[in-house]
Amino acid sequence: MATVILVTGGTGLVGKAIEHIINTEPEGSRFGKKAGETWIFASSSEGDLRDPAQTRQLYEKYKPTHVIHLAALVGGLFKNMKYKLTFLRDNILINDNILHASYEHNVQKVVSCLSTCVFPDKVEYPLDETKIHVGPPHESNFGYAHAKRMVDVQNHAYKEEFGCNFTSAIPTNVFGPHDNYDLEDSHVIPGLVHKCYLAKKNNTPFVVSGTGKPLRQFIFSQDLAKLFIWQLREYDDVEPVILSVGEDEEVSIKEVADAIVKAVGFQGEYSFDTTRGDGQFRKPASNKKLLGLIGGFEFTPFEQALDISVKWFLDNYATARTGLHKA
Repeated sequence: MATVILVTGGTGLVGKAIEHIINTEPEGSRFGKKAGETWIFASSSEGDLRDPAQTRQLYEKYKPTHVIHLAALVGGLFKNMKYKLTFLRDNILINDNILHASYEHNVQKVVSCLSTCVFPDKVEYPLDETKIHVGPPHESNFGYAHAKRMVDVQNHAYKEEFGCNFTSAIPTNVFGPHDNYDLEDSHVIPGLVHKCYLAKKNNTPFVVSGTGKPLRQFIFSQDLAKLFIWQLREYDDVEPVILSVGEDEEVSIKEVADAIVKAVGFQGEYSFDTTRGDGQFRKPASNKKLLGLIGGFEFTPFEQALDISVKWFLDNYATARTGLHKA
């Protein structure tokens, strides 16, 4: 029987990375395309996944046997705080439609993408897979976080009632080519890359918000893509898996900014605005479960991954998602 893998949110940061890996890894290798596989990278233009009828149409069109579910309504801190209900409801609808259509169409396996924001606000670190539901998530993104938590709840319910092989992945902070570089609404790395690029272009200072001291785990999108492919093929448990570099790979925001300055070739004035808040100092997640299951994995060194990402942005500035030239 033919294998058809549908990737929802297929044109976003992680979807593009999976497409890159499937197209560039040796065919038949652990992360490469297998004989007889068809990969479909669906974008939101193919159907509104909040609508059950449009979701069913997508499934009827492609008849997927496997699904990597990346589609979501996402946004930065400001949007999450302002539109809590929208983030809650839209994501609940998207996830419910995808899981139910997958059940109705006898999809053999679904891997859904969660986020580390599903974890409780007050929690003992490091984060691990057992701590998702031990307390409420942070108030700032509780709509998005609760909707994503529900995927884990639904996965268990579908497995218990219907025997469905549905599971989920929890990536830490992802970066790479095809990121969202919108200055108002991006994550830390693409936001700083865009700011640094503009500072170089306009000959103005590059100012980073905060002290630069907080620590974060960043995973390169192409490494994450390999881990999604691994999870789809080799992991058959309902319990989620954190997909992340190790706790010993935390990078400070200052180290991130330094690496960006170097990669962009910025030589102007560069400083930190310490009047701006820092957010949480660190929120480390454990990748022990992942490494125990996958049996060794080479992560791309941070600076090398950042160089690839910055080069992509500089080469594709005219078409990248910057928010400056909205279609």
